[in-house]
Amino acid sequence: METLLAQSYEECKRLNSLHGKTYYLATLLLPKNKRPYVHALYGFARYADEIVDDLASTLSPEEKADVLRTWSSGVLADLKAGTSTDHIGRALVDTAKKFDIPHQHFVDFLHSMEMDLTVTEYRTYDDLLEYVYGSAAVIGLEMVPILGYSNEAAFDAAKKLGIAFQLANFIRDVSEDLDRGRVYLPLDELAQSGVDRAMLERRVLTPQIIEALKFQIARVRSLQREADAGIGYLDKESRPCIRAASELYCGIVDEVEAIGYDIFEKRAKTSTARRARVAGLAYIQALAARIR
Repeated sequence: METLLAQSYEECKRLNSLHGKTYYLATLLLPKNKRPYVHALYGFARYADEIVDDLASTLSPEEKADVLRTWSSGVLADLKAGTSTDHIGRALVDTAKKFDIPHQHFVDFLHSMEMDLTVTEYRTYDDLLEYVYGSAAVIGLEMVPILGYSNEAAFDAAKKLGIAFQLANFIRDVSEDLDRGRVYLPLDELAQSGVDRAMLERRVLTPQIIEALKFQIARVRSLQREADAGIGYLDKESRPCIRAASELYCGIVDEVEAIGYDIFEKRAKTSTARRARVAGLAYIQALAARIR
């Protein structure tokens, strides 16, 4: 790789290791020749997310939108041109070209990032899916060509698993999202359990909130089950990585249960022992796949 392109891939890797520790751990299970391209996708997604929530934290929503749109339009133009001078865009454009990843996926992702600047709640699950498709499902779709696949059904599975990952994060991060002025749990589904936004904002665990969380957790597990068969359509060398990511990311909901659903007082996180167990088994499977 030329020096600037190599530096771009390295920056994407740094963002992955710094902000996505579980995701980064799973990526290490992939063959070395696939990892940089996965880092490029993550680096792009993480950098856009930082513009929305971190890098421009002192700016108004309108100013943040301007920053995001300026950067987004530049990256999308670079994708169309097939070359980039952006420190993140270089690796992204190179990856998209190598694997013929549809540019619409990146358009949809950036649309969801912009939604975060103006949308603070979602009335129905269908409303939420517009956001989740762009923020999570398309990342799964972008990954499939890099991972390799034998059947088109791998794409539907990747989409469902990406949605499951995002929904698990929403369940864990209710309190943090409230700090940002957002609620990602569908309001009509919360209402079925007797929960409204005001109850969430009081941050006191109630039987109604527990019931609502159980409903959301059941959906995550259902999506994970539906996606599981599709992992078998990926290249053998890629399967251990995705199975490990599935268990660790969707396993967030197990940890929510383990803390008694008290998402306001504790942060549900996967234990070091569970990470080690999952990663160890996946590493053995990955080695076996490469030997075969």
